[in-house]
Amino acid sequence: MLTLKKNTAVLIAEAVKGGFGEGLLSAEEIIGMLEYPPDTSMGDIALPCFRLSKTLRRSPVQIAQMLAEAIRCEEFSSVTAINGYLNFKINGTPFSARVADEVLSLGDKYGSPMNGEGKTVVLDYSSPNVAKPFHIGHLGTTVIGHSLKLLHEFAGYKCVGINYLGDWGTQFGKLIVAYKLWGDKATIEQGGVDELVKLYVRINNAIKDEEESNPDKKSPLADASRAEFKKLEEFNEENIALWRWFVDVSLEEYQRTYKLLGIEFDSYKGESFYTDKMPAQVQKLRDMGLLEIDDGASIVNLEKWNMPVCLILKRDGSTLYPTRDIAAAVYRKGEYNFDKAIYVTAAQQSLHFAQWFKVVELMGYDWYDKLVHVPYGTVSVNGAKLATRTGNVVLLKDLFAEAIERVKEIAREKHPDEAECQAIAEKVGVGAIVFHYLSNNRMRDINFVMEDALSFDGNTGPYAQYTYARTCSILEKAGDSGKALTDADLSELEVELAKTISVFPERVNAAITDYEPSVITRYILDLCAAFNRFYHECSIVNCEDEKLRESRIALTRATNQVLRTALHLICMQSPEKI
Repeated sequence: MLTLKKNTAVLIAEAVKGGFGEGLLSAEEIIGMLEYPPDTSMGDIALPCFRLSKTLRRSPVQIAQMLAEAIRCEEFSSVTAINGYLNFKINGTPFSARVADEVLSLGDKYGSPMNGEGKTVVLDYSSPNVAKPFHIGHLGTTVIGHSLKLLHEFAGYKCVGINYLGDWGTQFGKLIVAYKLWGDKATIEQGGVDELVKLYVRINNAIKDEEESNPDKKSPLADASRAEFKKLEEFNEENIALWRWFVDVSLEEYQRTYKLLGIEFDSYKGESFYTDKMPAQVQKLRDMGLLEIDDGASIVNLEKWNMPVCLILKRDGSTLYPTRDIAAAVYRKGEYNFDKAIYVTAAQQSLHFAQWFKVVELMGYDWYDKLVHVPYGTVSVNGAKLATRTGNVVLLKDLFAEAIERVKEIAREKHPDEAECQAIAEKVGVGAIVFHYLSNNRMRDINFVMEDALSFDGNTGPYAQYTYARTCSILEKAGDSGKALTDADLSELEVELAKTISVFPERVNAAITDYEPSVITRYILDLCAAFNRFYHECSIVNCEDEKLRESRIALTRATNQVLRTALHLICMQSPEKI
């Protein structure tokens, strides 16, 4: 449809030139005015002529009428003027033929805007805190971030995926104390992150009990934890060794989840990597006169921009998240020379990003406007807020395992081979969770209910994957001839399918522009619905009319191609059999 809109804009520009004079309106200006009528009986594309009145010095009704009389194109069955709107009705067969031919000739590239060639995008996403569980709260940053990476790669960008691990901070002091008091190496090597979490929950509960039982609300365990972290910052050999072990144990666990999702990162440089890179940025702030002392802490005053102060150093001189983020951004610009740096985190961190983005600007870094924060809504479980300290979490590995097992129970009947059944169950089970999450606008808060996520009825991931598998089955039976869509007289259902296929490039553009993967998820459902209506009403493989049969096979091939591409863009696999 984007191609048709561009062609339509050129036709309108030529008609304006012929009827009203040169230099009044360009095709580029016109394409931004074209819209889709809410009622397709009026037309498939429309130009509201109201905005042209001042430029062309005519009423919208007169403009629409004059343009309707001047424009002719074989892809339109009619061009009509109705109440100031110029409406274009698609001529189904030539339009569908062009769409199918474009998809089949471009293949995996169909839908790509290819506007990112020669540009680099750095994406900071997933980034779990080491020694804590990889739970449902991490699903948003992980799948939104990776989908944005895939979308930008599809557009031609060189993408660098960074897993900015939370591998530094006072929580490691707590964990070191807990391990020294109650930990066992063999138990942790056997149980992995789960055992580290038990220690973390235990010491937090112990600290809470001490604070509640002491009149002064102090906790000796909390003091000990701060002392152990200070030793870590001073590179105490024993604490450094424990910290590195905690990181390795955690990464081993996280990698299993990433493998299920098909995600690989280009960098795992976490917060600790920037420890020696922060002083230079702090000194730059000091030299520029941007640092102020407030109650012993070093801050950048952002009152002029209606934001609270940005804390750079605590009273004791230790750094904070903004200090690390600034140092990381400067390092990444030098390392990758990015054209855009995208940070995918929860919406609660929006102020944090706005603050340190502003500080980067004040520091004179001319790439400050290349920093993009992509926020997303919160996740609760059955209405309860997630909290690692209390253990109220749904682990992703448990969620995926349950989804996979449910699919296996269904799939065993058709796929008795255990290895084949397992492979299909992993693709469909994990896909069900990912699709369920990405079906929502990223800013929407989600109350995660297990039964809803794992439902295989209605507009779900399994439905989309099953539709793709159906197209594979049809093409296998048809014996893919490679022929394009012919000049056969197509039904309304076939033309509607071609129209739905044709809007894919626009959906890709919108998803990239708005940093919104759910645009693709919703498109997948539209495409599946259009194809299944076509499939149920139109004989494909057994169609007796040879021209019509080839046309329907071509539409099926085009659907197969676009559906596979779209599923990939939202981190889902495309099983050929289910």
